[in-house]
Amino acid sequence: MERADYERLRWRCIRRALLELDIALTRFLDNGFAKLSDEQQQVFVEMADMEDHDLWYLISGQTECEDPRYLPILVAIRES
Repeated sequence: MERADYERLRWRCIRRALLELDIALTRFLDNGFAKLSDEQQQVFVEMADMEDHDLWYLISGQTECEDPRYLPILVAIRES
């Protein structure tokens, strides 16, 4: 991922309506994002475009994840 693309992604993760989501996503960007494969990084970008409450419910486990591509990333976010 190009540096400019990473910075735009970071900005999207920081500027969330839910503080909990802001913290979880930026912590993951700092600690786990670089460990993802290119494909997984693209899936994370897709997830970052989700509505705040929908994404928070997935991360916090309040909603079942229906997309198997999201599962390893959700686990990594929860562990970070």
